[in-house]
Amino acid sequence: MNTAALREQFRAGLVRPTAGLAPGVTQVNLIALPRDWAWDMLLYAQRNPQPCPVLDVSDPGVPSTVLAPDADLRTDLPLYRVWRDGALVEEAPDATAAWRDDLVAFLIGCSFTFESGLLAAGIEVRHIAAGSNVPMYRTNRECRPAGRLGGPLVVSMRPIPADRVSDAVRISGRYPAVHGAPVHVGDPDALGIPDLARPDYGDPVDVRPGEIPVFWACGVTPQAAVVASKVPYAVTHAPGHMFVTDTPDSRYQV
Repeated sequence: MNTAALREQFRAGLVRPTAGLAPGVTQVNLIALPRDWAWDMLLYAQRNPQPCPVLDVSDPGVPSTVLAPDADLRTDLPLYRVWRDGALVEEAPDATAAWRDDLVAFLIGCSFTFESGLLAAGIEVRHIAAGSNVPMYRTNRECRPAGRLGGPLVVSMRPIPADRVSDAVRISGRYPAVHGAPVHVGDPDALGIPDLARPDYGDPVDVRPGEIPVFWACGVTPQAAVVASKVPYAVTHAPGHMFVTDTPDSRYQV
């Protein structure tokens, strides 16, 4: 299925996580904030490039991106979240009614992009194999604040066989624009994660004997900043329900 046809299904109401869809194509996180918060967000991303690698920024009120010129950011994701004063007030498969003329959309790289490389190397991606969402966790690591924005680092986790961890690090490290190499390998307690079976976002996955939990910076980090900073209004993707672009992931491979 081509990317336009996939986005058309989302526009028609299909709701599902996007991990494993459109292999070889870049997927991105979405956060749209009022224009008077856009500078803070841009500075926050610049100071925290691993969780917030910006691939495109829209003009105020414009629901489009060069990453997929024919797409509509208000309708072409499978699930959206609407935030007021740092609180989640709505999840919906269409954000047209929530979109405002002053919203500036930030498209942020997503680790789903490098999963094709892991699979090609024979490394199982557990949430894809299980048909579930990737597990994501708020950590005890604070991002560097910028203006009015601050909050914790969010990470995604994939169990990796111990003898393949170095391969996973090498493969993902070739994609710095979509989070790059892991931020932590091993003990979740070191990140302040008390229980891998209870992710803050997404679904839990099994960590089997001989496997090590590996953690990557996650593009849900800006949503944690929305909560911590009580941003007055924002529209985001729902975690794991990404915007599928037309841009090949090879563009971001180094």
